[in-house]
Amino acid sequence: MRKLLMHPLAKPVVFLLCLLPFFWLFYGAATNNLGANPAEYLIRSTGDWTLRFLCIVLAVTPLRVLTSTPQLARLRRMLGLFVYFYVVLHLLSYSWFDMGFDVPDIAKDIAKRPFILVGFSAFVLLTPLAATSFNRAIKALGGKRWQLLHRLVYPIAGLGLLHFFWMRASKNNFGEVAVYAAIVLLLLGWRVAHFLKKNKLKPSKLASISLLKI
Repeated sequence: MRKLLMHPLAKPVVFLLCLLPFFWLFYGAATNNLGANPAEYLIRSTGDWTLRFLCIVLAVTPLRVLTSTPQLARLRRMLGLFVYFYVVLHLLSYSWFDMGFDVPDIAKDIAKRPFILVGFSAFVLLTPLAATSFNRAIKALGGKRWQLLHRLVYPIAGLGLLHFFWMRASKNNFGEVAVYAAIVLLLLGWRVAHFLKKNKLKPSKLASISLLKI
């Protein structure tokens, strides 16, 4: 596994794998094979894939530590950029199919509907993470400031789950929400436990620890 991850083709292969959902959606749209409501299907699917890639990004560090595979870290920034790629597609799908790219109406809709405001807030927070996912940005910011900035992924995960919950609540469909919530809580819980173990802190001190320090 370690040798495969260090292979020159590892990143290109993962890059293409990450594009498969996009190609599938594009093919489905081109062949009119997205069901009775293609617009809604595209909006929901791009949102779903945003959340899935966010879970994948959050899983990189636990997998790296638990499997003693530091080479996984090579993929983290690229996977993070795919979170942004799919959230941009999600926003564009909503702006086009639901709002016809009418910017004033989009602004009113964001302010009026809480679940859209929450989702848009997650997009805004993701933007500086995507913009600084390059070596030059790391050097310009400095390692510590860059790491602090990228800990925004934790509140972003919470906002993404809340947005997803409110979307599914309209149809009383909470099964998928529970699955994603369990995955995110498990991954964040692992980080807390790992931080406590690494710093030899007692669980009683957990309340005084900010997640932003993890």
